[in-house]
This record gives sequence, C-alpha cells and structure tokens, in this order.
Amino acid sequence: MKLISADYIFPITSEPIKNGVVTINSKGEILAVLNPEVNEINWESVEKYEGIICPGFVNTHCHLELSYLKGKVAEQTQLHGFVGELMSIRDSFTNEERLLAIKQADEEMYQNGIVAVGDISNGGSTFKQKQHSKIKYHTFLEVFGLNGSDAENIIEKATLLKKEYHHSKAISISAHAPYSMSPKLKQLVNNENDKILTIHNQETASENELFKSGTGALFNQLSCFSEAIKEWKPTGKNSLPSYLPEFSPDKKILLVHNTFTEQADIHFVNNYSENIYWCFCPNANLYIENKLPNFELFLTEKCTIGTDSLASNWSLSVLDELKVIEANAKISTNTLLKWATLNGAAFLGLDKMFGSIEVGKRPGLNLITNIKNNQLTNKSEVKRIDC
Repeated sequence: MKLISADYIFPITSEPIKNGVVTINSKGEILAVLNPEVNEINWESVEKYEGIICPGFVNTHCHLELSYLKGKVAEQTQLHGFVGELMSIRDSFTNEERLLAIKQADEEMYQNGIVAVGDISNGGSTFKQKQHSKIKYHTFLEVFGLNGSDAENIIEKATLLKKEYHHSKAISISAHAPYSMSPKLKQLVNNENDKILTIHNQETASENELFKSGTGALFNQLSCFSEAIKEWKPTGKNSLPSYLPEFSPDKKILLVHNTFTEQADIHFVNNYSENIYWCFCPNANLYIENKLPNFELFLTEKCTIGTDSLASNWSLSVLDELKVIEANAKISTNTLLKWATLNGAAFLGLDKMFGSIEVGKRPGLNLITNIKNNQLTNKSEVKRIDC
C-alpha cells in the first residue's frame, strides 16, 4: 500500500484537492482519497510530489497500425493531400518494419500515461500487440467504400476479421467518414449489433463543401478513387446534419476531429441524440490542415482527446494534445483533464475502472509537472506513478 500526494489531486469527479493524498494498493486500486483539511494524515508515510496528480489518460482515437509512417508524410497538405501521399507510400515498408513500429508506439503511449485507447484498424496487424499490451484497447474495424454493390462484401470481410480478435466485446465494426461510404454501407454498419462506433467528422473544409454542393478538393480526390462519386447527391447542408440521421440515435458515436464544426451543427446533434461524444486531435489538425477546432463551442459537450496516428502527429501523447488546447482556448485544467480521462473512459465503456480517482477504481495515476498557477504550460511533462 502507498500513500501518494502532490500539490493538487484532480479526482475529476470532484473538485481538485490541495495537498490531497491518494491511498493505493499494489494492484493499483484506489483505497482512499484524503483531504488534509478534513482527514488526519500521517505525513511521514506519504510520498510527496510537486505538480498535480490525475487519473491515467484515455486516448479515444489512434491509428496504431500506421505507426510505421512517422515522419514520412508531408505536413500541412490538407486532408486530400495527406490521404493521397499516404496512399502512395504505404506499400513501401516491410511487415517487420510495421510490427516494430506498432510495438514501439504502444510502449510510447504507455510511458505517456495512457491506460486505454480507442484504436482504428483496417487489418489485423495490431491484434497481437494489443493482446499482450499493458494498455486496454477497444478496436474499431474501419470500413469504407462508395460503391453500394460492394457494401455487403465489405461487411462480410470485416466480420471475418472481427472473429480473429482476442476480445469479442472490445471490437466494433465502424465507419470511416461520411464521404467515403455508400448509403448502403452506412446502413449495414448501423445494423450491426455493436453499440459504439466512430466516424471522422468535418476534418477539412472541403467535406462541408462536398455535402453542400458536390464540389471541392475532396470531391476531386474521391473522383480519382471511385466512379461512384459521380452519383453523389449534394444536400445543400453541412456534412454533419446530412449524414448523422443515417445512424441510430441509440448508438454511442464518437465524432472525430470536428475542425470545421459550427455551432449549428452542435445544436443539430444535441436535438438528434444524447449519445454523441466529440473527439479532438489538435496536433493532427495542425499537422494536416494547420487549423484548429473552435474548442470553446464545445464547453458543455461530452468531449474526449485523441492522438490520431504517427503518420499525422509528432508523438502519441494526450498531454501534448492538451497543451495545444490550453494555448488556444480558455478552458479550465479540470475540464481539460476530464476530457482526457473520464469522458473517454465513459465513451469506451471503461469508466467503472478508469477515468477518475475514486475508491474501488484502478485508473492509473499520472503526475504532471511544470505547472503554473494550476495551469498546463508548454513545458508540462507527464510521468506514470507506479504502484
């Protein structure tokens, strides 16, 4: 058993505790959360740290299988340029290079205080690493295809791949993006028994343009990939209100990126479903589009944090993502940490174990140092606290 303290404990489900103390056993289970203003504490038994202690981070959006592409794709090419370059180089690496990069990326996330990950997969290359990882994964098998006649075959292949996974309750067949799927494929994904899914949302301005008018850079790129895009029917509306009704409001859906999401889109979502979560991957947004979401539009929403892949980021660090948001929006540290912990755990259905420092949970403990006035700085660092 250990007693651990810091300048502040952020339990997440309650207010930060100045000089709070967490009692934890050798299995990582929280036995007590103590407030020195209320509880009597034997300080001789306490390990004291400078900084703040929070629960382990939850990374709700990653592409672990793309880790071999770190530093290989040019920055700030916009989404259509990023996808085009990725497609042109992805077959230039050996299986051994890919597997080594997956292993190293998994370890990087663990060292960066990440305890759980929602990970996108297009194949089974990450399955073995996930089975033996110290991190808890939920895998989203991503499907796409604009030709409706291919939809059933796409789902059949995903279903067979799903059966290869080691944990049947921790894998879902999920959507890629609203512009890369035929109406038939969206319908089949929606008909799956999986309760949670993700979808890349409004990552580029040309996505909204595609839905409004059937034109733009994204339309031009899709024309190179599939003749089916010629049958595209513009809605005259932004992307989100155009496609979200194709998915049941009972599904728990993670909308990823939201770089070009507007207030009216959020209003539409709130009227449509109570089960929508919003994921931000700000470093990927800077890497690809050099544009950030308007984070302050989402202060009352269920927000989470993702790192995206090493093909579109410089690291796999939730803290690095929070530092970008901190520098570009007026959001409290407690709120940011809730986005990075409890909200992500709730989306993944892991909040009975992760997400907050509460008795009975095993959330992992992160120490964040180089804090100023209880706010993150560009020099802030994270370290796991071992039990």
